[in-house]
Amino acid sequence: MKLKDIQSIENVQDWLEKHNYIADRPLATSIYLSLVMEKPIFLEGEPGVGKTEVGKVLAQILDTDLIRLQCYEGLDVHNAIYEWNYSRQILQIRMMEAEGQTSKDDISKEIFGPEFLIKRPLYQAIDYSGDNPPVLLIDELDRADEEFEAYLLEVLSEFQISIPEIGTVKATNPPVVVVTSNRTREIHDALKRRCLYHWIGYPSAVQEFEIIKRKIPDVQDSLGKQVVAFVQAIRQQDFYKLPGIAETIDWANALIKLGTTELSTEITSDTLGTLLKYQDDIEKMDNETTHGLVQRAFAEANLISV
Repeated sequence: MKLKDIQSIENVQDWLEKHNYIADRPLATSIYLSLVMEKPIFLEGEPGVGKTEVGKVLAQILDTDLIRLQCYEGLDVHNAIYEWNYSRQILQIRMMEAEGQTSKDDISKEIFGPEFLIKRPLYQAIDYSGDNPPVLLIDELDRADEEFEAYLLEVLSEFQISIPEIGTVKATNPPVVVVTSNRTREIHDALKRRCLYHWIGYPSAVQEFEIIKRKIPDVQDSLGKQVVAFVQAIRQQDFYKLPGIAETIDWANALIKLGTTELSTEITSDTLGTLLKYQDDIEKMDNETTHGLVQRAFAEANLISV
């Protein structure tokens, strides 16, 4: 599929669904506008709600490459945009000197050319030569230092990068850009202004059950609804880290592997480590609390209809 084939919000929502990504209309609208306006989309939300998956699915829909920049503390231009191949430059200098070429200007012009550049994700996305533009996924930007955001401003607004020794490299086919953040810190307004913004929250029970069915076709409806109802109840508790969709899927898979056909207090207690990732949260789930939530899940599972 090519960008020009995307005709409407419904079109985007249908394609997302065909690739097993269940999106509500507001998210589909944001993605559609991002594609037709050629603007980056900035997705915020709790971990595990499907932000990264948007980039992956868009690459599948557009049948193009996914170029992923995983952000982390200390990320800089050399790891994100480009760096010089120093060992190759040194080798070239020695070869030129052996041939009697000793002019510093000539050597400098020779070794600071495009062939001596190591392209990192941002450069790869800008200098992409495929038929369809790539999807550039800048994942978990909030993990990077604030200074790194300044590097992104030129990329996100002009789809170009500036290299002092070479000049400006501008994209002939601008990438589809998805920026994600878990909001562990605020992202600067200057960067947000260059993007369309969307907050992805936890899904409704109906949406989450549909996701489980897509990801785990073998799950029985009764067990799937109980799992979803239990997780939805967990998210209403005062826990340090609430489970995301990824944890729901992991837990459902674990229960199936154990041959479980319906929830029980015992099996739930035994498998909490697939759902909750902090010991303090697990300790809050004493036998009485777990039993109460399991009974609540049985009652509310019957209310989930698709």
